[in-house]
Amino acid sequence: MNGGLVRLREMLETLNPSEGKIASYILQHPDEIIHLSVAELAQKSGSSQAAIVRLCKSIGFKGYQELKIKVAGDLQTRDPVVAGYQEIRPNDTVTAIMQNVSNNNIQSIRDTLTILDPSMVELAVEALDRAKRIYFFGVGASNLIAMDAQQKFLRINKTSFSFADPHVQLTSAITADADDTAVCISYSGETKEVIRAAALFKEQGGTVISIAKYGNSTLSRRADIPLCTSSTENEIRSGAMASRITQLNLIDILYLAVASRNYEKSVVYLEKSRQSIREL
Repeated sequence: MNGGLVRLREMLETLNPSEGKIASYILQHPDEIIHLSVAELAQKSGSSQAAIVRLCKSIGFKGYQELKIKVAGDLQTRDPVVAGYQEIRPNDTVTAIMQNVSNNNIQSIRDTLTILDPSMVELAVEALDRAKRIYFFGVGASNLIAMDAQQKFLRINKTSFSFADPHVQLTSAITADADDTAVCISYSGETKEVIRAAALFKEQGGTVISIAKYGNSTLSRRADIPLCTSSTENEIRSGAMASRITQLNLIDILYLAVASRNYEKSVVYLEKSRQSIREL
């Protein structure tokens, strides 16, 4: 039972001022929060009890008690070796950069597991498994994720497409039908081209899966099956580093889950592809 701190951090910038004050206080004093009542937290954070209740609902919890349980779970599972995200600083040593970048990627994957809804992943796997054709839409760094996904699913004989040109993505979206599934990838969840492709795809009756950061993004709202990832992209790390790792990890989960459902056939196709490459 964890994920409270991750949800607060991911939603912090989108909360209203009163809820944001509470979230900031909890993030700064996580060990303290599990011992505070609603009234005590309201006093210490300079907010109101009503705002605390609203905050809990905003981040997807039933109430303050559930928030406390989730935060307590976060504290129990903290890894002293991987203790939060580390910024890359001027003149860092190569050793420090090796450690920090690796720890940030590990932390992002762990945080994603705390907020990723298994029931949504199950629905996504079902949609991908039954799809006649699978389209992977993404722009910029997210297109690299789309290309990787296409390559993986082709290896198990799932007809898949990814296109670097956003205009071609839109063209392919309007040719979809109800038997097709699209995986729309955007860390921010606000990439206009991807949102437009998702909208056109849904108009044709296709199923839309989104992969975006946790929160109430436009892409997540438009998707039939929203999947969430976590990472912190600040300053020099804004070049889609940790977010790319979490997206790739999620694609691997979906790919292996679909392959597992069709294990015997998947093994045959994978062996054929390996053999054909060895013969080159």
